[in-house]
Amino acid sequence: MTVPECAEMLGVPLSRVRELLRERHLISVRRGENNAVYLPAGQIVEGENGPEVLATVRGTIILLGDAGLSDAAAVEWLLEEHDELGESPLEALRSGKRAHVRRLAQSVL
Repeated sequence: MTVPECAEMLGVPLSRVRELLRERHLISVRRGENNAVYLPAGQIVEGENGPEVLATVRGTIILLGDAGLSDAAAVEWLLEEHDELGESPLEALRSGKRAHVRRLAQSVL
């Protein structure tokens, strides 16, 4: 999703989404002809009060960055299915398997 789509989904200004990206609560990649910023939609989940950022994604993003992965490589890692999980790490985080994902992310180190 684009930054404006994310802001609309979360019900926040564009500047708040950019802040979430800077603070590593969200991760994005640049794609397309105009090199636009895109975020994996799976980072947003339905919370008690509506859509919110998946809390467990931040630690995983930081761990992958510490391992030397670029944001593009980290997004690819988050979205591709891993045999150890039987699903993508982002899907596993969404279903509460934070410890399994973090163990797998540490193996990237």
